[in-house]
Order: sequence, then structure tokens, then C-alpha cells
Amino acid sequence: MLDSGWNDLPDDVVSTGQRFEIPKVKGHIQGNKTIINNFNQIIADLRRDPGHFLKFILKEAGVSGQLEGTRLVLNRRVSPALLNSKIVKYAQEYVLCECGKPDTTVIKKEGKTLLKCMACGKQREIQM
Repeated sequence: MLDSGWNDLPDDVVSTGQRFEIPKVKGHIQGNKTIINNFNQIIADLRRDPGHFLKFILKEAGVSGQLEGTRLVLNRRVSPALLNSKIVKYAQEYVLCECGKPDTTVIKKEGKTLLKCMACGKQREIQM
């Protein structure tokens, strides 16, 4: 009975087994602008400074933009695939530990900025 109940669940309810999933961009194109509606959700999932993440995305995408309330407005058309790849790059550099866990925090020690893993205890230097 349990197997049949599990198989009857909709696909969006069944977990992939991952505790942390890198967020995807949800937005639309309006004229020559790209609107990212879930910017605050992405920041909440990554648990990093919104200013740092915004600067990273704008620089990596090679576009100017600004926050308007809870959404990010980019001043040209940018494909969701490009933005999603930049979010993955950010997560790999500034969120995920080498052990693969997202349980990290940014600390400053002896003039250096370090990414410290709360799961394995490893520390590595990052460029903020």
C-alpha cells in the first residue's frame, strides 16, 4: 500500500533526495528588460548578502540593473539559462563547501574572508 501511495504522488511533491537545491530564476521579459520576480527567494535560499549576490549577477551577466521592491530588473534581455548558470557558479564559489554541504557561513579572520563549513569544519578563502 505504501508503494502505491508513493507512486500516486504528483511529481512536484516527490523529493529528489537533496536537502539543498540551487534556486532557479522565475521571471519574464518586458520590452528590452528582464524581470526576475523571485530575487528575494533566491537570496533566502542561498543565505548570502543580497548586495554581494546582486553585484556578482550583474557583473557575470554583463548587464546593468536595479532592485525594484522584491524583484530585480535587468536593463536588457537575458536568457534564463544564462542567469541560472550564474546562480550555480555563485553557489559553487560562495555557498557550497568542498564536502558538498550548503551549511556554510562567511567569516573574517586575520584580514581574510573565509567560507567556513559547519558540517565538516573545513575553511577556505574566498574573494568577496
